[in-house]
Amino acid sequence: MAKIFAVTNQKGGVGKTTTTVNLAASLAATKRRILMIDLDPQGNATMGSGVSKNEVECSAYDLLTKKASLEDVIARSEVGGYDVIPANGDLTAAEVELLNEIGREHRLKLILNKVRDQYDFILIDCPPSLNMLTVNALSASDGVIIPMQCEYYALEGLAALMNTIEQIRESINPNLVIAGILRTMYDPRSSLTRDVSQELEDYFGDQVYKVAIPRNIRLAEAPSHGMSALHYDKSSKGAIAYLALAGEIVRKTKAEAKKQLAEA
Repeated sequence: MAKIFAVTNQKGGVGKTTTTVNLAASLAATKRRILMIDLDPQGNATMGSGVSKNEVECSAYDLLTKKASLEDVIARSEVGGYDVIPANGDLTAAEVELLNEIGREHRLKLILNKVRDQYDFILIDCPPSLNMLTVNALSASDGVIIPMQCEYYALEGLAALMNTIEQIRESINPNLVIAGILRTMYDPRSSLTRDVSQELEDYFGDQVYKVAIPRNIRLAEAPSHGMSALHYDKSSKGAIAYLALAGEIVRKTKAEAKKQLAEA
């Protein structure tokens, strides 16, 4: 059964989409079955997977508003080797349409329950705000992956995000956990980066992924070619870091599954 992760941070520009696309491609490269869901109306994760957001017949909007079935919506990232639920500007309307629906927070969860057995991991790219789309993602997820830059403002934003996750836990999804905090655009030469990184490790301990994603020009260039860094330049530092992250997540997931079996 698939492990579902929401990749989220209310702060924009921290590498959410980059992480979702590159992690999906890296996990797919380890022969895992992956579904990537783009819930950001900007559709960047869709484009970064080599799927044209303007040419898809159905998108996440049609899925959430019950205008199309999951089978109709799923596209394939041929380059990345994973399935994609694409998004485009239409998705903005889904939020408005869902406002008057009963059980609107669980719409995505109910849809994914039908296909959990067909995948090993499902990754959801969330919009950079706390809206009904993000709430749907957090409701459907087992864990949250939080990409963040090691800078002062990021710590403040993280406190607000923790508060949000706690509220979701109390009201909608009691099983939601923090899967991990991922340091992105990491530059070990900066003393501020090192200080913030140390604070994160002191406070969150094992919840901080050991892998940090470095600043890397190839990571920035890859999306314009509609592919992950792994397929754009597999020897780049960014591609190697995301492969290492995929390995860390697979190991963590296996260890958790063993622990649950032992407790059962």
